[in-house]
Amino acid sequence: MGHRLSKIYTRTGDDGDTGLGDGSRVSKDEFRIEAIGAIDELNSVIGVLLSGDIPGQARSELTEIQHQLFDLGGELSIPGHVMIRTAAVEQLEQQLDTLNTELPMLKEFILPGGCPAAAHCHVARSVCRRAERRLVTLANTEATNPAALQYLNRLSDYLFVLARHLNRHAQVADVLWQHER
Repeated sequence: MGHRLSKIYTRTGDDGDTGLGDGSRVSKDEFRIEAIGAIDELNSVIGVLLSGDIPGQARSELTEIQHQLFDLGGELSIPGHVMIRTAAVEQLEQQLDTLNTELPMLKEFILPGGCPAAAHCHVARSVCRRAERRLVTLANTEATNPAALQYLNRLSDYLFVLARHLNRHAQVADVLWQHER
């Protein structure tokens, strides 16, 4: 690894721009920075989720997801660089399939909630959807890695199923949406 930061503030962003990994500078409100920020926020929310009672396998998977999200932020900070591959998407799909086989089929929509871990997981899912939207905005203006979009799309599905799994693990029922109340 290169040099470590010994000083956290640099004052180089005081005028509203920031540096990318390739050395270029862009406005802090550019689409790329919005996408990086949303992915960073998602990673932080998953960190909050991990601060709670999470079963071992899910903890391991979420920790790996945090590393992949950090990779994705790094990928976006260097235009044209690719770190997220389709293998990461396929891994999420396998994890999704494993979790989903243990759950009863959904016949109703569910509301975010349940046990604290599941509720945090639903927050992570909604932040993931925002990160995906930010990446779509960027992809509409310049070339991006298609696997990155697939990864975020699959990750939001994973987080939804994981929330249901966490409720089941805690012996808490999913909160069903009641159309006729």
